[in-house]
Amino acid sequence: MPKEYDFSKGKRGVVIEAFRVKAEASGRGYQTMMNEALRAAIDPESAPVTLCTLRAVLDERFALVA
Repeated sequence: MPKEYDFSKGKRGVVIEAFRVKAEASGRGYQTMMNEALRAAIDPESAPVTLCTLRAVLDERFALVA
């Protein structure tokens, strides 16, 4: 890992704005959604089940049965 990173071309607030847009669409708080994302990144086992994850698990299980 480099000792220093160059953020001179970085865009400030892009991630926060993305969470705000998703939060507004879902009627939830953006900080709550950010906290959930951080918790899921730290401990994937406690992450909420998404539709994509559920489909993958079901596909895997039904493939074993067939």
